[in-house]
Amino acid sequence: MVAPLAFTEQALPRWGGVPWEESSTLARRGRNGLRSSETEAVQLSRRPGWGTLRRTPGRCTKPRGGGRGPTRRSETGPVKTTVSEPSLNHLKRKAASQRAAGGGTGKKSAPEAGVPNKRTRSIYTPLELQFMEIKEKHRDALLCVECGYKYRFFGDDAETAAKELNIFCHPDHNFMTASIPAHRLFVHVRRLVSKGYKVGVVKQTETTAIKASGATRSSLFTRELSALYTKSTLVGEDVNPLLKMGDLEEAEDVVQDSSSNYLMCVSESWGRQSKELVVGMVVVQPSTGDLMVDCFKDGPSLSELESRVLKVQPVEILVPCDLSEGTERRTLTAVSTDDRIRIERRDSQHFEFGEAMKTVKDFYADPTRHYSYCPYVHLERPVISCLGAVIQYLTEFKLERVLLCTRPSRSSFSSSARPLFQTTGAVRGSLLWVLDHTQTPFGRRMMKKWVTQPLTSALEIQARQDAVAEILASGSTALPTVRTLLQRLPDLERGICSIYHKKCSTQEFYLISSVLARLSAELQTLLPAMQSQLCCSLLRGLLLETPSLLAPAQVDGHKTELFTDLSDFPAIQERKDEMQAVLAEILSHRTEIRQTLRNPSLDYVTVSGQEFLIEVKNSMSSTVPANWVKINSTKVVGRYHTPFIVGKYKRLQQLREQLVIDCGREWVNFLHRFGEHYYILRKGVCHLATLDCLFSLAQVAKDNNYCRPELSDGKQQIVIREGRHPVIDVLLGENDQYVPNDTGLQGDGKRAMIITGPNMGGKSSYIRQVALITIMAQMGSFVPARQASIGIMDGIYTRMGASDNISKGRSSFMEELLEASEILHRATSRSLVILDELGRGTSTHDGIAIAYATLEYFIRDVKSLTLFVTHYPPLCELEKRYPAHVGNYHMAFLLNEPDTAEAEGRMEEAEPEFITFLYQLTEGAAGRSYGLNVARLAEIPDPILQTATLKSKELEAKVNARRKNVKLFSEVWNISEKMALVNWIQSNP
Repeated sequence: MVAPLAFTEQALPRWGGVPWEESSTLARRGRNGLRSSETEAVQLSRRPGWGTLRRTPGRCTKPRGGGRGPTRRSETGPVKTTVSEPSLNHLKRKAASQRAAGGGTGKKSAPEAGVPNKRTRSIYTPLELQFMEIKEKHRDALLCVECGYKYRFFGDDAETAAKELNIFCHPDHNFMTASIPAHRLFVHVRRLVSKGYKVGVVKQTETTAIKASGATRSSLFTRELSALYTKSTLVGEDVNPLLKMGDLEEAEDVVQDSSSNYLMCVSESWGRQSKELVVGMVVVQPSTGDLMVDCFKDGPSLSELESRVLKVQPVEILVPCDLSEGTERRTLTAVSTDDRIRIERRDSQHFEFGEAMKTVKDFYADPTRHYSYCPYVHLERPVISCLGAVIQYLTEFKLERVLLCTRPSRSSFSSSARPLFQTTGAVRGSLLWVLDHTQTPFGRRMMKKWVTQPLTSALEIQARQDAVAEILASGSTALPTVRTLLQRLPDLERGICSIYHKKCSTQEFYLISSVLARLSAELQTLLPAMQSQLCCSLLRGLLLETPSLLAPAQVDGHKTELFTDLSDFPAIQERKDEMQAVLAEILSHRTEIRQTLRNPSLDYVTVSGQEFLIEVKNSMSSTVPANWVKINSTKVVGRYHTPFIVGKYKRLQQLREQLVIDCGREWVNFLHRFGEHYYILRKGVCHLATLDCLFSLAQVAKDNNYCRPELSDGKQQIVIREGRHPVIDVLLGENDQYVPNDTGLQGDGKRAMIITGPNMGGKSSYIRQVALITIMAQMGSFVPARQASIGIMDGIYTRMGASDNISKGRSSFMEELLEASEILHRATSRSLVILDELGRGTSTHDGIAIAYATLEYFIRDVKSLTLFVTHYPPLCELEKRYPAHVGNYHMAFLLNEPDTAEAEGRMEEAEPEFITFLYQLTEGAAGRSYGLNVARLAEIPDPILQTATLKSKELEAKVNARRKNVKLFSEVWNISEKMALVNWIQSNP
């Protein structure tokens, strides 16, 4: 017969400086903690996901505490088994029968506790078996397993956590292990998630006191996966710092997270008739409830996909496993390279239209779900495929409810203007950096949306302009007060969404609800002033229609103290009544104790968490009854529990733990009822975010002396007087003013500007300036100009800079032409097209030909507003061919040539001309680009500059001679009379 299993507690050995991979020593310890007479040499080979460990005989350190003291049961300790020879045969026969039942094939089942593993010749502890079972279901996640007061990692998860978190990893029985304190879980989970890992939190589902009184008191604590976290799904108590109630009002943000953590789902398909690539996209932010969908056709360069990814900047991308390599690469390269994007590849079956449609219908047809619209009625097939995959994915994280109360949005403004949004490649120097003076986290997110998604409706643009104008001109006392209220607010948008997901803590709920209630009360007091002083319909609507917000719950941070009115919570009321009854019995028992000890003033004491202790001086210990239980003692007193207190205290602990469970259940139900108001609350927070953005635009306009642009909805034009680059103007400051320039583009007049001039003369800055002013005008902002009249554009398309794609065999010139091809196919007569030095990546003749033909196509066929920067003089001839629609311009400069005639005549001392840039746009074409001047500024060595100057003059002389000969030949060819020919010869010796 197999002897009963004895669980022992093993102290962690000291490994010193020995690396994890090297051999280490382990010894089994008996029930009293002493070293066993024999050691076990165990060789553990690597198993996927479970780590590696070598064990060899050797020395072992002493256990903690010297091995003394009472032995506790440990679910992590080794299984000590006394097995006789017949018992081993019995186990072998049992294992053989299990293999025979499985046919000897298929997946091997996890070994049972106490059964030797034939491969490793070791024994898995119950905790290890439990971990292996959970890990089998979640192989792609790093699992944090709750073990009392800490969370532990096992196997490869432990090695990964030790590397990323800089914590100690050591062997323990059959696995490598590492641990973190329970109260620091949110810190370490966030650190792992920020590095791109999926993290799972496994929690105990049983409590100590309840388990001790049950039938399973000698078995392992049951554990379940309670939450999964990735970069886009950081919602829940485990990833939010728990604040003390005294610190709540001073807390700037409960959810300390990045400004946006979007999950993007991308699918692709080929049109049946058009044979074009059709891309479907669903973008959701589970922490705020934002939902965007899109479906579009894209070309070989996938510039449309890149443009959308640039706008969203997702932190996690959901794709089918059979996504084409080009689409995946373009999706990743469009995102900032300093951010580790997590790619989740799903089975392509989830993206099939039939299964996705069934998933979407079942999700929105569920009678237990409440929603105000049916989103899949008018969505395209690729979008449905993405939406179905997103629903299945978010269901794994229990975040799918966010899709019920959020209407999907689309952007009607198209753009490929990646170089426009940032000047230096960082936050500083971008258009968002100039415009973002918001006070709240949710206001910053909305400002980013406004910048990347300009409006195309004249009414909406004018409404924002009216609001900004009234904020600047109004003398209302209410508006400054409202902006003051927006300062130091927590992230209300994420807070109410966390409550809606039923994953917020009591501290977070108190903070969010109290702030909402305070805002509601203070805005209510401003209503009379706002009604009498404000005229703008948008401002009045935002301030007067803000819904009444929930009053704060009076809590102190514990769910057991949350429910002060228990009329709606009978289970909690019953549990508290039982606790009061037990407490009353324990308190009434004091009378009997006082009589026994003959001490009428005796009372219970609490020491180190032990309650209802009876202190008796050691000199009076003879009066203590023999059946009393001694808990602890000092040199002066001993502390005891009577048998009655032992029973009742045990019952009280069970009731307290059950109260925590009941309150947790009722807390979730309470949050579910609160979530019914989510849509209204979210609308109110959006009103506050809009106000924050309008205040920000007004402050920028006031500080930088912006003007209000005029909108011409039915007219295609961009007319700007003394316009300035919004970013460079701020960067230069007051000491070095940016030179303003005019712009005049008319759809029915001159709609194309050919801009030439010297290198570094300001051509690229000027065309960016025009594009940024157009974006600012269409997002409702004032613009940096003296006067502006802007027609509503349907998109801005740019071709700027040089880049290659070597991995796909594309040169920089190929990439340049692919982008130009995309613009040619997508631009309309209501678009703004910006082309910077098209054709420079090949020979002069081919480059001129391509640039000439492309620009002529935009002028003659597309008829869009076009800014074309070039160094090719032949392109300026288009002004003669299309005088009504094309104008030649150049950036003005001063040329400082040598003063002495000797310097001009000595070719060997030739030097490049010195250029003074004026940065002023002037009519007419520039004859030269003066690239040698830039070489001088770049500090190219003088000998090289002199050689380059000589060669430049030589080539220029050859070209001039060739032109002169062509001109002379043309004149001779046209002479038909003899006397005229004689006169021409005499005049041209």
